[in-house]
Amino acid sequence: AVQLSESLTRWSMALPGPHQDRFVICSGGGPGIMEAANLGAHNAGGKSVGLGISLPFEQGVNDYVTENLKFEFHYFFVRKYWFVLLAKALVAFPGGFGTFDELFETLTLIQTKKVEKMPPIVLFGSEFWNEVLNFDALVEWGTISPEDVDLFKIVDSVEEAQEHIVEKLTERFLH
Repeated sequence: AVQLSESLTRWSMALPGPHQDRFVICSGGGPGIMEAANLGAHNAGGKSVGLGISLPFEQGVNDYVTENLKFEFHYFFVRKYWFVLLAKALVAFPGGFGTFDELFETLTLIQTKKVEKMPPIVLFGSEFWNEVLNFDALVEWGTISPEDVDLFKIVDSVEEAQEHIVEKLTERFLH
């Protein structure tokens, strides 16, 4: 997460003209993978957003979020709205209920065409994703369409994730 965030931040900061601040790393602002994403942007000298949530067992937004881009929400649905409204891409690393909630909410909004421009969705770590989710079974059971599995890409390397995200962002937002 650190390496991918750092790499994407460097790419964004190197864009010509007014696009240099167009793509900024945004996480849930918490610890773990979220903190790693903000750390990567910080290491690259870029900005990052933290959309925190008030929880009894978390201590606020992590230290690597740009100071004036720290936000704390009380309700999950308000936080999720801002995530999806502004997201240009989504990278999901192995996680639990919160990760699945964000992922499936975003996939549902894309599938139902409630999102104007489809953000690239990357699931990082094929061993995890292929073990915990069986999208082929969902197709076989008829609960999703065969083309729905094209809404995301499962990757195993920073390079593969970066290449896919940059290609899709360039195609959708920089032309």
